[in-house]
Amino acid sequence: MCPAPCPPYLNMQMKNRLLWILLAFMLAAFNTTQAAPQLVPLEQQSQAAVLSAKVLNRYSYKHVALDDNLSSQIFDNYLKMLDGEKIFFLQADIDHFAYARTGLDDAILGKDLSVPFGIFNLYQQRIAERFTYARSLLKKGFDFQKKESYQFSRKNAPWPKSADELNDLWRKRVKNDWLRLKLAGKDDKSIVATLDKRYDNILSSLSKVKSEDAFQDFMNAYAMAIDPHTNYLGVRASEEFDITMSLSLVGIGASLYDKDEYTTIRELLAGGPAALSGKLKAGDRIVGVGQGEDGPIVEVMGWRIDDVVAMIRGTEDTVVRLDVLPAEAGADGKHKLISLVRKKINLEKQAAKKSIIEVKDAGVTRRIGVISLPEFYQDFAARQKGDKDFKSATRDVSRLLDELKKDQVDGVLVDLRNNGGGSLDEAIQMTGLFVGKGPVVQQRDSKGNIVVSNDTDTGVAWNGPLGVLINRASASASEIFSAAIQDYGRGVVIGETSFGKGTVQTVADLDEIAKNDKPEFGEIKLTIAQFFRINGGTTQLRGVTPDIKLPSMTDTEDFGESSFDNALPWTQIKAAGYTPEGDLTSIVPMLIASHDKRVSHDRDFKYLQEDIAEVNKLRQTNLISLNEADRRKEREAQEAREKSREKNRGDNGLDKVSAAAGSHAFQDDGMLSSERNLSADLAIENANKKSKDILLNEAAGIVSDEVGLLKSNPRLAASIAP
Repeated sequence: MCPAPCPPYLNMQMKNRLLWILLAFMLAAFNTTQAAPQLVPLEQQSQAAVLSAKVLNRYSYKHVALDDNLSSQIFDNYLKMLDGEKIFFLQADIDHFAYARTGLDDAILGKDLSVPFGIFNLYQQRIAERFTYARSLLKKGFDFQKKESYQFSRKNAPWPKSADELNDLWRKRVKNDWLRLKLAGKDDKSIVATLDKRYDNILSSLSKVKSEDAFQDFMNAYAMAIDPHTNYLGVRASEEFDITMSLSLVGIGASLYDKDEYTTIRELLAGGPAALSGKLKAGDRIVGVGQGEDGPIVEVMGWRIDDVVAMIRGTEDTVVRLDVLPAEAGADGKHKLISLVRKKINLEKQAAKKSIIEVKDAGVTRRIGVISLPEFYQDFAARQKGDKDFKSATRDVSRLLDELKKDQVDGVLVDLRNNGGGSLDEAIQMTGLFVGKGPVVQQRDSKGNIVVSNDTDTGVAWNGPLGVLINRASASASEIFSAAIQDYGRGVVIGETSFGKGTVQTVADLDEIAKNDKPEFGEIKLTIAQFFRINGGTTQLRGVTPDIKLPSMTDTEDFGESSFDNALPWTQIKAAGYTPEGDLTSIVPMLIASHDKRVSHDRDFKYLQEDIAEVNKLRQTNLISLNEADRRKEREAQEAREKSREKNRGDNGLDKVSAAAGSHAFQDDGMLSSERNLSADLAIENANKKSKDILLNEAAGIVSDEVGLLKSNPRLAASIAP
């Protein structure tokens, strides 16, 4: 250390040297463990970090100086991001890095990322140690008659104080993995083989980690220290973000996953080059990729899945050649060489969809049209190019509404569960499909300027009874839409309180700012404004409160805006000038009464409430038994409960089949998805899809009640009109 106060950057350099000496000592102590690669920051990453700091400092809605205080938050975020369950680092590791708590701002501004990379490298080494230890336990076996428990969530636990404490934690973790397989009927030999392979795959994956992974994690720790929805997107993450928003990519139309070091086809997308060729099928393994008609085949066995995907994607109408080992062939089987022409693939599975639920009530059958929207998507690039047919959530929903009108539905339910947001423009325009021209949302920037955003289209696509179904994962644009529908009195909002994200983000292209010809710096998604409802309130922190609440398994303390320490507070501004389309306050109590009566006689709804109570009980105890007899009793009780439920459902064939499918889908077999036979894993996935959606059915019932009330009581219908 300096005998006198050191200049800040010199002090940082000295600390870095001490860190590397410390790391060398620590890693040498574990030279018997499979070592993870020692990653070092690249020059462009240091430049990207400084450029990100400049953008965030200048344009963020919430101005936070990059100083020692923010450095402390970055430090905590980074450790939480790497080891949030506190199962890899020891308290001694945290103590060794304590000096870096107030030095990460200097690391960013001084273009010296050796400290965050040093932390990441030690994290990787700790993973290697843990799974090497886990494999060693498989040789010894376990005493399942012993009375002990395993704490499955450690997010609020302290860091382990000693190697012995950490070893005991991992002994219980591996014991639980073993017991799950044992309860599913596996013998000891197959259990050892399964777990040894699982842990070895994790160890092998360490060799595939790159500097961009460490940089992405660290920069997100920095960005999210400013506010929860500011993020850093590396070059590849930026590409994936664009694909998500546009619902399209250029490739072969195949869903891939990693299985036993092979890039394996999980599914072929209908209409894509792979499916149309007739030469590929689920389970085929891609072992090599070549570019063009005669480019060399590059072997991709053992590669990261995202690296293989990057090679297969490319420019539209170009050729990619695949060296394929057929699903039925052994490791030494005959390969096939397949040439495909890349095409634009529309990800229709993630687009808006419609369905119709028939609700029977007192001898009357009402048809409720359901529109499920996973995201408020828009192909920004196509729109900017002037493509008149660019992909748009609003356009798709408008088309589906026209189809539902032809289907003569009595009411419409918009399902926004798990819709995390997307395009603000799409949320505004889609609101207009139900309320017509008028204000939808207000935005306030960092200077306090307020802008009211309006839908300018006077046309209405649906003016009949309406419901909106939300859950805790409905966020951002979903909250703008559902809040506007609620404020206009246009429809009834059903479900659980939404996420509470009341902020607006934009994307800053760092390469564009730096005038780079080639993408290497990535992008910053930063918060630039806060949005407010047209009634003047905000969805920030509190979310949208439904008119009619449905039960939920969500842990609100762990998920949602209120779970973030640095979330913006709830606040209020002046209401915008708008005219309500109706007033549903008088019928909501009647809808609630009908809902309560219906669910009191609905066995499946009662079963759901019982399951939620069980989950909440387990969440509170945060312990599961590692005693085989106790666990078998629990499993047998669960199986008996399911059999009793199936018996009580009687002869209702469809409900019985869907319920049984759902029961099968959640049967714990102790396996990871990649460990199952592909056909078995797809069967479980399909069973999940076929299982009865109890909450959706009940929401449709509520909309049906709304239809019935308004049809049977003209005075009531007239009284809720504007």
